[in-house]
Amino acid sequence: MNDINILIDYVENNLLPNIDMKSVRHFDPIVVNNVPESWKLLGVGNYAAVLVHIDFPQYAIKIYAEGRCGIEEEIKAYNKINDHPSFSRCFYSSEKYLILKRLEGKTLYNCINEGIHIPESVIKDIDEALEYSKSLGLNPNDVHAKNVMIVKGRGIVADISDFTKIKKCSLWEDFKKAYYKIYIPLLQKKHPPIPEFYLNMVRRSYRLFRILFKK
Repeated sequence: MNDINILIDYVENNLLPNIDMKSVRHFDPIVVNNVPESWKLLGVGNYAAVLVHIDFPQYAIKIYAEGRCGIEEEIKAYNKINDHPSFSRCFYSSEKYLILKRLEGKTLYNCINEGIHIPESVIKDIDEALEYSKSLGLNPNDVHAKNVMIVKGRGIVADISDFTKIKKCSLWEDFKKAYYKIYIPLLQKKHPPIPEFYLNMVRRSYRLFRILFKK
């Protein structure tokens, strides 16, 4: 039995029956209250949680919360991306979860939070990755500071779950404007940690601005 088959067995018989996770509000991250032994929670998004098993650190398990749609679209996006260095890779999928290549690095959100410098080359790497996805017929959506990473000094797109949607999304372009107009002038030379409290204030203010702007 290969690694993936063993991991599938662990997920089906240990992780899924024992994890306690739920979606409380549509625009807020998934809440995870319990993780079984030998599993570690890597992160949560608005639709899913990502975990790793201590015996298989090279794989990440992405579990969608009950009532959250989108896994079929994410599978389609990964089938198009296939194996590309600027993205993760899907090794297995089911109705509830995906087994992905684990990306070990820092999200740009974490970098800002922890005071880690974000070089301009990372921004350009992500731009190139998004252009590549467009060349495959995908439409980059929901690309923001929590969904892109620095892995071994390079910019990587960590989440492509919304890349099959046809709507126009300005999140990445808005982030780049903030990067060049605020981050570069104020934080490039000296980057202090920015508490999550303030980052959440910015996130909520930005969301409110977008809602008002659309109206």
